[in-house]
Amino acid sequence: MYKYTIDSGYTIQGNNKLNGSVNISGSKNASLPLMVASILTDEDVVLNNIPNLLDVQVLIRILSKLGKDISYENDRMVIKSNGDLCSEAPYELVKKMRGSIIVLGPLLAKRKCCKVSYPGGCAFGPRPIDLHIKGIEALGASVNMEGGYINAEATSLVGTTMNLSGEFGPTVLGTDNIMMAATLASGKTIIEGAASEPECTDLANMLVQMGAKISGIGTNRLEIDGVSKLGGIEYTVIPDRIEAGTYLAMAASSRSKITLNSVCSTHLEKVISLLKDMGCVIETSENSILIDASKNELKPFNVETLPYPEFPTDLQSIFTALATSINGVSEIKESVFPDRFTHIAELNRMGSDIKLHETTIIINGGKPMTGADVQASDLRAGAALLVAAVVAKGISNVHRIYHIERGYEKMETKMRSIGVNIVKKEDDIL
Repeated sequence: MYKYTIDSGYTIQGNNKLNGSVNISGSKNASLPLMVASILTDEDVVLNNIPNLLDVQVLIRILSKLGKDISYENDRMVIKSNGDLCSEAPYELVKKMRGSIIVLGPLLAKRKCCKVSYPGGCAFGPRPIDLHIKGIEALGASVNMEGGYINAEATSLVGTTMNLSGEFGPTVLGTDNIMMAATLASGKTIIEGAASEPECTDLANMLVQMGAKISGIGTNRLEIDGVSKLGGIEYTVIPDRIEAGTYLAMAASSRSKITLNSVCSTHLEKVISLLKDMGCVIETSENSILIDASKNELKPFNVETLPYPEFPTDLQSIFTALATSINGVSEIKESVFPDRFTHIAELNRMGSDIKLHETTIIINGGKPMTGADVQASDLRAGAALLVAAVVAKGISNVHRIYHIERGYEKMETKMRSIGVNIVKKEDDIL
């Protein structure tokens, strides 16, 4: 069981040289939709490689409210139905995690009505749920919003054609939500502008194994032929590509050589290509990535965040931290979440020279970085501070790490195993 402590923090003695290997956990962003897909069936769902994270524990509590009995041990989760047909996801749980909005589609499809609180989660700017609402309304649901809750009902859902691409590209959670709802709708649903991220593909593959009829998996056009019911399944979640990218950045920043195990390198092709262009030596196999950043002087880089298969927005802040260690000017354009910049001020507190011009981050790298008291404002911003703290001179105290532990399993244990001098403090208050 994950122990949640709001007053915990990390203390890191900097100037680390990393070595050894680290095992990558199952994907957080894939695990949550797979867990929610259990709502679509009355049969048992068994999920392997589920990481023990705060977000996972929050979702366990939400699913327990929605009629599921869950046992979870050693990254193996068994989800059983208990006959309680409650269809309300309450505010006190949903506020903790934005991803909880994905209970909306499957609840509506399976139980014909639902009441879901507006979600919470990382606070790095607005991430509207209008495309979720647009999608379920297109399937025939009536929706009203009152008192901070989304109330939806439908006598039946009917397939249709819709486009889920928004101002900044496809919606990942929206695609998950509508895809799950459409599996039990009558007729054919076509989703244009669908997200093609590996996490969406993982959900689609699991739904197919449960009995759904989905074509176009891995593309921006999904076709779902509704079925009358879905069955149980045992399924293994994909590795976490963002966790893997974080450790690759940490190795590059510290000019180290490490191996990542239990990883899918094909999900990181743009990231690996960028690191190679910077001067890192990288070797990949079916389940591992070796990175050696000690052989060459690293070069500054320019990159733009875009939907998969391009460079992921979830690694933007982390590669900003990496860029501070490289002599010269690097630029990162954020084209997915145009308000995702809270890490900049904290990195500048450590001595970096980072400026923001509209949605482009300009990093004048190679400045001496020193340890400081900094605080995580969201999940990936927190990870960026860890990357910087690993190479900074002196001691860094990273506060509010409950943000980090929403998405990284056994972070301090894994970092310590590859040579980082890190201690977790349970009585940290800032």
